Amino acid sequence: MGFFQQPPELGSTYRSDVALREHLERLLPPDVLLEVVPELEALGAAAATGGELARLAEEAEACPPRLVPFDPWGRRIDRVEVSAAWTALHAVQARAGLAAIPHEGRHGPHARVVQHALLHLYGPSSAVYSCPVAMTDAAVRVLRDQAPPALRDRVVPRLLSRDPERAWTSGQWMTERAGGSDLSRHATVARLDPTADPAQDGAWRLSGTKWFTSAVTADCALVLARPQWSDGASVPGSGGLGLFLVERVHPRTGVSQVGETILVNRLKDKLGTRALPTAELTLAGAAATPVGTVEAGVRKMAGMLNVTRVHNAVSAAAGMRRGTDLAFAYAQVREAFGHPLAELPLHRATLAALAVEAEAAFALAATVMERLGRVEHGAGGGAAGGAEREQRALRALVPLAKLLTAKDAVAHASEVVEAFGGAGYIEDSGIPRLLRDAQVLPIWEGTTNVLSLDLLRAQRRDEAVTALLDELREGSAVLGGPHLGAVAALVEGTATDLAKDVEGWPSSEEDELQARLRAFALRLGRTCAAASLAVHAAHRLARHGDTRAAKVAVSYATRWLAPGMPQ
Repeated sequence: MGFFQQPPELGSTYRSDVALREHLERLLPPDVLLEVVPELEALGAAAATGGELARLAEEAEACPPRLVPFDPWGRRIDRVEVSAAWTALHAVQARAGLAAIPHEGRHGPHARVVQHALLHLYGPSSAVYSCPVAMTDAAVRVLRDQAPPALRDRVVPRLLSRDPERAWTSGQWMTERAGGSDLSRHATVARLDPTADPAQDGAWRLSGTKWFTSAVTADCALVLARPQWSDGASVPGSGGLGLFLVERVHPRTGVSQVGETILVNRLKDKLGTRALPTAELTLAGAAATPVGTVEAGVRKMAGMLNVTRVHNAVSAAAGMRRGTDLAFAYAQVREAFGHPLAELPLHRATLAALAVEAEAAFALAATVMERLGRVEHGAGGGAAGGAEREQRALRALVPLAKLLTAKDAVAHASEVVEAFGGAGYIEDSGIPRLLRDAQVLPIWEGTTNVLSLDLLRAQRRDEAVTALLDELREGSAVLGGPHLGAVAALVEGTATDLAKDVEGWPSSEEDELQARLRAFALRLGRTCAAASLAVHAAHRLARHGDTRAAKVAVSYATRWLAPGMPQ
């Protein structure tokens, strides 16, 4: 018989992930780490080649959702059918509490780190069920912060349930034909139902089209709509939007709204995330409940966007790690010119670069998750004013982490495809899915340009960029020594240059300033990533005398921050 290539195989994705285990040892108290290791071990084994998660993800990808618009007798039902594997992936995440962990109180300010670690293992083998997890987590944040007690106490326990039969997921139905990020153009209208008690849930009716709705099979969704009163009056612009909760089942009648007032026009035929049901909807008087008062809907979304953008960064880093693992595994079993690819110097250098980029993305995502957990539990700060500055810095760090990791995930996945040669271009190898699914990450929750502009707003409103740059410069001052001195100098020097740029923003011509924001944001993001790597490396050196992480930090900082290097 002729030659057949042995495919790459992955063992436990927890045990093989040195960076993950190192960061958890640094970020979690020993008792918390001891408690969660069995969960991490179980997910890592399930994500391995032949494991339960890996099998379910393959089955879900092979059986994408299907829209059944009518029943056999012509009655409109708009039923979206998903595979049994997709339903099983829901059960896995519910039992693991992937959306619930930050809100349960069990791990306090460390809960986001625990959640990050579990998502890091679950996400790449979830067929992007990590998307409903992110939106559910974000919905809980908004409802806890903004919803009246009756709505909060009825819905939040379902969103946090670990019982797969009882657990709800939430969607976000925001994007419209006329505008995605430009919220001022939203045309969906909310009117009070004249037959309902205004104090009851579901007393408002929403009418309009939502052009792109992820996780359309969710049990509820947060929706932006423009309140219109009985005299026809409404407030134009983004300031006139309200935030509403729409439920698949009418909260008062118990009757499904799908096929009646929630109409599925079509499922979207997407480049990637093919197992994730994404649809175009018409809301034809869908019953909805305001999240708090009907005013200031966009402001109420702030907590939601913080959470979903951090999830986006976590997904990007996890996908980069999975691609790196697969490329390394293939290099062990694929031969060229009489040697395994892993023994060829140029290929080894390519693999090393992939590993460094993946670890930088993970370190940056871990930094944001750890800070988000501390801020949510009021545990940040230290000295007087430190907590306030940390919150301002986080306001800048969240969009930076999202935009940088998302852009890098696409380039990284492309390099992984190339590392497999022709096999990486063949769909049933599973490798092209890494690239297709990565491509959505710079689009979800704000494109690179939108987030760069958000950074400018954060500076003008809260001096958030200044707070972050101050932290970077102060942090670099405590790093040094023979292993990290070069990294500290590069971080401090780049942060100083960026701070000078920010000082000139008030006097800059607006168009010229906006035109250079993208390059500024990417460079600041890379500075934050290098600093995150250096902080971790300093811990490894001090606690264990281990230089591995320091070498990663030097490699990354030299590539991206050294003068004259490409950006």
